[in-house]
Amino acid sequence: MINGQIRDKEVRVIGEDGEQLGIMSSREAMKLAQEAELDLVKIAPKAQPPVCKIIDYGKYRYELARKEKEAKKKQKTVEVKEVRLSPNIETNDLNTKVNNAKKFISKGNKVKVTLRFRGREMAHMQQSKHILDDFAKLLEDVAVVEKPAKLEGRSMSMVLTEKR
Repeated sequence: MINGQIRDKEVRVIGEDGEQLGIMSSREAMKLAQEAELDLVKIAPKAQPPVCKIIDYGKYRYELARKEKEAKKKQKTVEVKEVRLSPNIETNDLNTKVNNAKKFISKGNKVKVTLRFRGREMAHMQQSKHILDDFAKLLEDVAVVEKPAKLEGRSMSMVLTEKR
């Protein structure tokens, strides 16, 4: 809320250079703001009495937007990358997939390892669990199992994350 929108009887006023001007009526605070050719902005509406500051509103909004943008830059989004395997995978193919997973983990992403079953492979689902265990074992120096292997329909999957 700014200027005329502030309807409180009394407000605590902070000057343009940050010093406390004390508690006064909102009309008096508005006069002070107009004399300084600035805006009266309600900063803490929940306080008793509400806190208002005499500042340039456009500049204040710009500063808030800049702080928000800066905070957004510092955020790190974690993606989940997927590595798909099949039950009859050969050793060299498995090593290639392990190297890909290492790259993903080193970049700070999570890796979902999925073992897909098709046709007759469905009959030997439990015997193929060792492939996922081997995969986790090969990555145990850089990754830790976040979600252990779990059967979901035609696939078995687990999630690996970076070791802390």
